[in-house]
Amino acid sequence: MILDAKKYSYRYALFYTLIIATLLFVPLFVYTSLVLDINEAKNERDLKEKALQIVGKMEEYNNDGIFQYPRFASFKSGLYDENFKPIFSLLDFIPDSFNLGYHKQQTKRYYIVELPDEHYFGAKYLIVAKEFDPWKIYRTSFLIGLGIVLILFLFSYIVLKNFSRPFEKVNQTLDNFIKDSMHEINTPLSIINVNIDLFTRKFGENRYLSRIKSAAKTLSNIYNDMDYLIKKDRIEYKKEKIDFSAFLQERVDYFQEIANLRQIKLIAKIKPNLCIYINKTKLQRIVDNTLSNAVKYSKERSKVKIYLIRVGQKAVLTVKDYGIGIEQPQKIFNRFYREEHDKGGFGIGLSIVHNIINQENITLKVVSKPSRGSAFIYYFNLSA
Repeated sequence: MILDAKKYSYRYALFYTLIIATLLFVPLFVYTSLVLDINEAKNERDLKEKALQIVGKMEEYNNDGIFQYPRFASFKSGLYDENFKPIFSLLDFIPDSFNLGYHKQQTKRYYIVELPDEHYFGAKYLIVAKEFDPWKIYRTSFLIGLGIVLILFLFSYIVLKNFSRPFEKVNQTLDNFIKDSMHEINTPLSIINVNIDLFTRKFGENRYLSRIKSAAKTLSNIYNDMDYLIKKDRIEYKKEKIDFSAFLQERVDYFQEIANLRQIKLIAKIKPNLCIYINKTKLQRIVDNTLSNAVKYSKERSKVKIYLIRVGQKAVLTVKDYGIGIEQPQKIFNRFYREEHDKGGFGIGLSIVHNIINQENITLKVVSKPSRGSAFIYYFNLSA
């Protein structure tokens, strides 16, 4: 029930960061492509310039002495004959293509120039090459994007955390109020139930006392739901081996007094000695909410059938009523959803059930026809 400021801030900071990062991806991609194109154009220009320098040096040579072939720190070159056989080469790779012009080959960029038939030592082609790793640009763009995303995330986290602090305080106060109220409700509720039992033993059953007892049990079920909602994220519900058959019969007997108020008969057919491994509180929330809804939405003077059978390695619990049915079965597990607002309740019971069956790997099948009733069928794993 308490607002966790850290979780709230982290979740929404991550959400906003992902949205903005997605929006930034397109301009970052365009920027990276433009930088690559600019660098490729620069490479081509530099290679042309070096080729012109080498051609110029060869044209200046007049066959007087030894020709000092031009060498550069960042460029390598070679002279090739008309069949692209090397006459003299400083290249440390074999070009894939010998077409004239600019070429890309992995991390190599090279430019091929055709030479006239004179002053070039019998060479027909000049190839000038340099190293160029486009991944450096990709890595730079990635680091820029990552830096922006991290800064944005930290900024969003800090802002949202500070923004949520007043709400956290209000939520904490409200949560404490609910816990204190639940404690205050539990005490008089227990006193009512004890005194009803004492009064019944002394003076016997009567219609008015049955109504009080039924109302107290309904209130007790709502209290148990609220208590579970408050504690479910704070305490560990330990599992134990439970005699499901005996437990279910006890809960049926408990709800029969509530059903009697509307003259509804609970018919239970329970296979004995079926045991499951589950926390007792969680099992009670499943059974109590299912029985409570079956009684609440049944027609007066009708019946609710409860079956517990074994099917293979499963204990199958079926609760079938002949009441108003469900118009939208897919929505009944949403918290606070109620189809019949005049029936009372908060719409949290089946939300709790849904949460528990997901945690405990319990399968639920709901079969319902409007005006003809509903059936809730649970599949529990049997205990070894």
